[in-house]
Amino acid sequence: MKNQNPWNRTWRASKSVRKQRKYRTNAPYHAKGDLMVSHLSKELRNKHKCRSLRVRKGDKVLVLRGKYKSKSGRVERVDLSRTKTYITGIEITRRDGTKSLVAFHPSKLLIQEISADRRRI
Repeated sequence: MKNQNPWNRTWRASKSVRKQRKYRTNAPYHAKGDLMVSHLSKELRNKHKCRSLRVRKGDKVLVLRGKYKSKSGRVERVDLSRTKTYITGIEITRRDGTKSLVAFHPSKLLIQEISADRRRI
């Protein structure tokens, strides 16, 4: 009988984009957390001696790519299932007049300030 969950922790890499995408999509939440990583600003990089950290609610981030480039705000919500983050202050207006937050992939963000948490580093 075939395994129900196609995600495999021993799998390393493939040239096939299809397999890479399938790996990320089928990954369990504890593994998807490792994919929710953004670069740190130069000051934070020097302070914490690491290049990137997982994005968390409350972090101040800067958008590096797309329509909202150079806008910044605090992370309001992190969606592990979609691998997206939502930032306060960056909203779109729908046709019915309601406002909704714009979803960003964490690789397109730069962490400028870390929310105070003793478990963080």
